[in-house]
Amino acid sequence: MLQRPPAYHTYYAPLVAIIDFLLVLASGFGTHFLRFGLTNPVPQDFIVLIFNSAILVVLCLNMGGIYRSWRGVRLQNILTRYITVLLAPVFLVLLFLVFTKTSEKFSRLWLIFFFNAVWISGVVYRVGHYYFLKWLRSQGHNLKNVIVISLDINSLPLNFREDALDSGYNTVKFIPVFDPEGELNLADLPTHIRKLRAEEIWLCLPISLGGIIKDVMYTLRKYTVDIRYLPDFEDMQLLNHRPGMVAGRYSLDLSYTPLDGTNATLKRLEDIILGFIILITILPACAVIAVLVKLSSPGPVLFKQKRHGIGGKPIKVYKFRTMKIHEEPEGAVTQATKDDPRTTAIGRYLRRTSLDELPQFYNVLQGRMSIVGPRPHALAHNEYYMDLVESYMWRHKVKPGITGLAQVNGYRGETDILEKMQKRVEYDLSYINNWSLLLDLKIILLTVIKGFTNHNAY
Repeated sequence: MLQRPPAYHTYYAPLVAIIDFLLVLASGFGTHFLRFGLTNPVPQDFIVLIFNSAILVVLCLNMGGIYRSWRGVRLQNILTRYITVLLAPVFLVLLFLVFTKTSEKFSRLWLIFFFNAVWISGVVYRVGHYYFLKWLRSQGHNLKNVIVISLDINSLPLNFREDALDSGYNTVKFIPVFDPEGELNLADLPTHIRKLRAEEIWLCLPISLGGIIKDVMYTLRKYTVDIRYLPDFEDMQLLNHRPGMVAGRYSLDLSYTPLDGTNATLKRLEDIILGFIILITILPACAVIAVLVKLSSPGPVLFKQKRHGIGGKPIKVYKFRTMKIHEEPEGAVTQATKDDPRTTAIGRYLRRTSLDELPQFYNVLQGRMSIVGPRPHALAHNEYYMDLVESYMWRHKVKPGITGLAQVNGYRGETDILEKMQKRVEYDLSYINNWSLLLDLKIILLTVIKGFTNHNAY
């Protein structure tokens, strides 16, 4: 298995949201003391308005995309988006005061001070944060290693490397797309990724060579490295497009996950809260199952197997043992079949009802798995299918799950033909592309309904 280097911490977004919340509180109370003096206590109506405004500001900024990663984006664009989005909560607060006829309770001068203080403090914080990160990156920290594929080094702007460094990217390797004989020069790309611990691949190619992207994607099919296409759009008029900007160039994200920043934190909170509640609820059932498994045949109650987690990192996954103790040929993993003689009587029932997977809620609380996500496959299965199913390894851009979109659509159990695995991967990638908390809750509900009635699983 060729795995991706460990990614940088993705939970900075909630910290920024907390700072924005505190800045709004500080702006509200600070301007009140400025307007009315330190000796006058803050009335309850003011306190309620300040706290509600802080919550509204954070919600609007989140919906406006302020808490996504801004790596590679210019300061001017960051501040423009922030100031524009902040108009929404200010308008909503004023609208609320007018419609509830409570505007008379608040000093208009204080409201002006308050809203401007929120704007100014947020802008100052972001400017300071931007230049702090710029200094940090100049010291060699908070950088992502990038391999650049282009026609040649001369086809890139003179200040390309410096612009990339300012944006938080360390261009560790430049690879010409063609060798001296005019053939594609991609054979050593996997070796460079491993040795240089590259986290992203940038394809800086003209539009006329866009077909090469498919060759690059195929070469990197065993990797979870992020891939960006940075074409030159200067001679093209675009309509209704939303490309990103990296190092001053347009970027089309070809292989990215939505579970980043705030979304990653929401997903983790979902796993902790629901996982803890479910685990407490199922403990009595787990105790009964553990006794039955122990009595069914000699051997341990739990079965531990290495699987690939997020980014291809190996993890241990726990399940109730459903088979008699046996030895597999070295390097082989034989899938369970419907009438597998190795399966115990209680094991067949556990597999059919998915109760054998209940111990994986401990994996969820550990942070190695999620409640919902692509099911983790055995290591040998990954090695086998990564060459047969296109984009197979993209499943590992998120944490594996106890249940998933493929499972609730009937693709559980043995994948005895290639088409079944292709369909499972199709559902897994659809889940990653369309992730939302609502989708997770829907899958969990469908699992409860189908998980105990689907007799196609074994």
